[in-house]
Amino acid sequence: MTQKINGKLIQGHQVASGKGANSPYAQGTISTQIPLFQELGLDLSPYFRGTLNVDISPYTYHMKTPQFTFRKVNWTISHPPEDFSFSQCLIIYNDDSYDGWVYYPHPETKIRHFHNPSIVEVIAIPIPKIKYGDLLQVSINPIEIDILDFTA
Repeated sequence: MTQKINGKLIQGHQVASGKGANSPYAQGTISTQIPLFQELGLDLSPYFRGTLNVDISPYTYHMKTPQFTFRKVNWTISHPPEDFSFSQCLIIYNDDSYDGWVYYPHPETKIRHFHNPSIVEVIAIPIPKIKYGDLLQVSINPIEIDILDFTA
């Protein structure tokens, strides 16, 4: 069972990929974190070393029972360990589907680079020709993630 949510690709802080001009992580946070997540049981090695920032407004989401939650991941000396959760998803773009994972650094353990709660971060396999402003869908597992509608 899946639920599809419409979204638009927007530019994030570009810290996950390391492409941001002010990123303190030259390789990007994802490249640094992937080996640690792999040791904990989640292999993200085939995926792009960055995140897609998908704006699903006016909706927000809540991770309720993600497939993976890793506590106190000590991935950098720059700040205290963080908690991360992951839920498998699909990105649907131009009628093609691409495997991915909703990447959720828990805000209560994160000290910088916060996102609007309507932004879903996704680690996905490389998607040809995708660019900021493109419309897409994220197909999520509603058992693991709640989509919240504050317009109703």
